[in-house]
Amino acid sequence: MAILVMKFGGASVGSTTALTQVLSIVLQEHEHWDHLLLVVSALDGVTDALIEAAQLAQLSNRRGYRRIVATLRTRHLALVEQLPLGTNERQALQADIDRLLFDMLGVCQDLANRPAREPKSAAFDEIIGVGERLSARIVATLLRQNHLRGVAIDATDVLVTDADYGHAHPNLELTRVRMNQHLMPMLSRDIIPVVTGFIGATETGRPTTLGRGGSDYTASILAVCADAKEVWMWTDVDGIMTTDPQEIPDAQNIDELSYEEVAELAYFGARILHARMIGPLREHQINLRVKNIFKPRDPGTLVHAMPPDQSRTIKAVTIIQGLSLTAEYNGPLVKITALIDQALHTTTGNHTEVMISAQSSLRTFLCFIIPTTIGPEALRATQNNLDRCLQEVGLHTTWSVEPVSVITVVGADLARLSGDTARILDALGDLNVLALSEGPSGHNLSIVVTIGDGEIALGKIHSAILNND
Repeated sequence: MAILVMKFGGASVGSTTALTQVLSIVLQEHEHWDHLLLVVSALDGVTDALIEAAQLAQLSNRRGYRRIVATLRTRHLALVEQLPLGTNERQALQADIDRLLFDMLGVCQDLANRPAREPKSAAFDEIIGVGERLSARIVATLLRQNHLRGVAIDATDVLVTDADYGHAHPNLELTRVRMNQHLMPMLSRDIIPVVTGFIGATETGRPTTLGRGGSDYTASILAVCADAKEVWMWTDVDGIMTTDPQEIPDAQNIDELSYEEVAELAYFGARILHARMIGPLREHQINLRVKNIFKPRDPGTLVHAMPPDQSRTIKAVTIIQGLSLTAEYNGPLVKITALIDQALHTTTGNHTEVMISAQSSLRTFLCFIIPTTIGPEALRATQNNLDRCLQEVGLHTTWSVEPVSVITVVGADLARLSGDTARILDALGDLNVLALSEGPSGHNLSIVVTIGDGEIALGKIHSAILNND
C-alpha cells in the first residue's frame, strides 16, 4: 500500500490560483498512488495574526482581538466566495468558518477573564491553531466539489504530544495508535484526509502546537506513523536553494541532498523546512521532495539517504541571527551558559541547542543562535531578557551582549577536506571573523561575524560556491 503524504504551505492555500494548483496536483497524484494524505498550513500571515489576538486576550484587550477575528473572517470568506463551489457547499463552508471563529472568540474571552496568575498556555495554543483548522476545511470542501472524498481532520484527534505548550513533542507510539483508529480506515475507503498541520493535543485532549513552521513536522510524524513511502512539501520556490533567494537573487536549486545536510540547513536558518521534521524521516528512510506548487512537473529537490557527493562538497550557505557574549574572563562557563538558556527559554520557549565558545588566557567568547521559527522580534526580546538576567545576578558589568550573524556553510563531508575551509575564509577577504566552528557531524562550518557584515559575508561565500560548481 503506497502512501504519499503531501504538505501544502500557507502560500499554497492562500489564493484561488494556488488552490487551483492544489486541486490539480491532488487529482494528478490520486491516479498514481494507492492513497494520499494531505497536511495543510494556515493561510500566509494568519498564525501571526492569531498570536497577536492571543496576546491581546491575555492583556484583556477585547477590542483588539475582536478586530483581528473580524479581519480573519473577512479574508477567509472572501477566498471562499471566489472558489468554484456549489451553493450548498459554499454555505456549509461559510458556516464552518463562522463557527470556528465564534468558538475562538469564546476562548479569547475566557483568557481575558482569567486572573494573571493562572496558566494560559493551553488556551494560547488553542487560539493560534485555528488557522490550520480553517484552511483544512477549505481544501477538503474543494476536493469534494471535484469528486474526491476529502475530509478535514483536526490533528488534535490524531497527533498526541506532551504538554510543552507552544513547542510540543509528539508521542509516536500513541500517535500511531490514533492513526490506526482514525486515519488508516479512511485511507482504505479511498478517503483523502486533510489534516491540520502545526497542532496536536495531549493524551487528555488539551490543544498544543508544535512551534512555528510545525506543519512540516506534522507531515513527517504522520508519514512515519502511516508507513508512507514519500513526503512531498509544496511551496512557492523550486526546491531547496543554495541560499535564500530573497537574500541572494541568483540562488540556484539543489537537485538532491542527504538527510544530514538538510537537517543542518533547516537548523541554521533555511526557512523552507522545520528543523525537527528531518529526524523521523531519516530514521525511517522516508524520502522527502520539496517542490514548487506552480511548477508541479519539475523534480524539485530530493532528500534521501545518499553517499557524499565528492564532486560538490559545498552545497549551500545560510544566515541566521544570534547573540554573542564576551568578557575578560577565562574560568568555568557553567553559570553563564545556564543563564543564557534561561533567558532564551523564558523569551521563546526554546532551549539553547547550539553554542559556539572560545576561550583564551584573558578572554571568553560565546555565541548562540535565535531560531528563525520564533519570529522577527525574538532577537531583540532575547537580548533584553538576557541583559536583565545578567543585571539580576550582577554580571552585567562583566559580560557584553551583542547581536551577530552566523553564516553556516553546509555540504558533504566538509571536515575531510580542509581546502574547503581555506576557500571559504579566502572568500571573506578582510571581513572580521569573530568565531569559526566546525560542526561535529562534519556537514557544516559556521562563521560568526558582526550583524552589519552578515549579508556581505553571505554574498561572498555564495559566490564562491557557485564559482566552484
